Amino acid sequence: MPESEANPTFSKSTGLPRKRFYRARAHSNPLSDSHFPVPVSPRHVDYTAHFPELFPSYDQVDGNSQRIQFADVGCGFGGLLISLATLFPETLMVGMELRDKVTEYVKERILALRVTNPGQYRNVSVVRTNSMKYIPNYFEKGQLSKMFFLFPDPHFKEKNHRRRVISPHLLDEYAYVLQVGGIIYTITDVEELGEWMKACLEQHPMFEPLTDQELEADPVIKLLSTATEEGQKVARNGGQTFTAVYRRIAGSSS
Repeated sequence: MPESEANPTFSKSTGLPRKRFYRARAHSNPLSDSHFPVPVSPRHVDYTAHFPELFPSYDQVDGNSQRIQFADVGCGFGGLLISLATLFPETLMVGMELRDKVTEYVKERILALRVTNPGQYRNVSVVRTNSMKYIPNYFEKGQLSKMFFLFPDPHFKEKNHRRRVISPHLLDEYAYVLQVGGIIYTITDVEELGEWMKACLEQHPMFEPLTDQELEADPVIKLLSTATEEGQKVARNGGQTFTAVYRRIAGSSS
C-alpha cells in the first residue's frame, strides 16, 4: 500500500507530507538550549545520511571533493530549497531549521520528492540545528557560495536584537564560511528589520552590495519573494518586501 494511503500525514494526490500535521510556532528562541546532535567539525557532517544517492558510503565521502555550497538559514517549510534543487541540480545544499516539527516536514518532503521524481532532489537536505551557534561546525572556511536568510524573526524589542540572525558578530562567521565572491541573500516584510540587515551588511568590511545589473541577471532573486510560504503570504496580502543582497569580498585576513 502506498505510504500516502497508509499514512494520513501524506497527501494521496501528491504523495507529499501535509503541512497541517507539522505546524509549529512561527519562530523559536535561538538563545535557548535545544538538544540535538551537532557535528564536532565540518569533517564530521554525515553526507551519506543527507545525500545517500551521491554518497552511498563513507569511502566515497572521503574521496569526493564535492561539498555543500548553499545554506538556507531558517529554511522554514523548504520552499526555497525545493526551487533551488532543480535550478542548481549539481550543487549540494542544505536547509538549517531550529523547529523540530518543521525540520521533520522538510525531510519528509524531500524524501517524497525523490521517490516521485527519480534522479531529482538528491542534492538537497535539511538539518535541525541552531545556525546562530553552530555554523562553523557544519562548514569549512570559504566552503559556501550562497547563504539565504528569508523572512527571519524580526525580534522587535530592542533588548532582543541580539537574537537577530543578521548582526555584526554573526556576519563575521558568515564571512568565514563564505568563499570570496559568495553571496548573502536577505529579505523581510518588516521595513525596520530590512534597514537593520542592510546596515549591518553595508558596514561590514567584507561585504559589498550587488549592482542593479547583477541583481537583474541573478535567477535566484525572484525566488526570494515567491518560493517560500512567507513570501507568498506577503504577496497575497499586498505587502512590501525589503531585500539586501551582498557579496563576500576579499579582506586583509582572507
